[in-house]
Amino acid sequence: MAKESMKAREVKRRAMVEKYAERRAALKEAGDYIALQKLPKNSSKVRLHNRCNLSGRPKGYMRMFGLSRINFRQMALNGEIPGVKKASW
Repeated sequence: MAKESMKAREVKRRAMVEKYAERRAALKEAGDYIALQKLPKNSSKVRLHNRCNLSGRPKGYMRMFGLSRINFRQMALNGEIPGVKKASW
């Protein structure tokens, strides 16, 4: 389980990326790299890291569901994710 501060930090970064997205795109298009450098570091999309919505786990993340592999498996076995069932053949 990730620390709450790590989860909160990612939420703040995601919000900052959304806030500055248009401004960054305009500056890149204009080629004004000096003004681009003056924007906050966390406004860059590259600094985002996918984390599980429940546990905050950074590795084993499944984009389609927004969960780590561990939480996905547990929820799927409990029938909490619609349309997902355990394969058997």
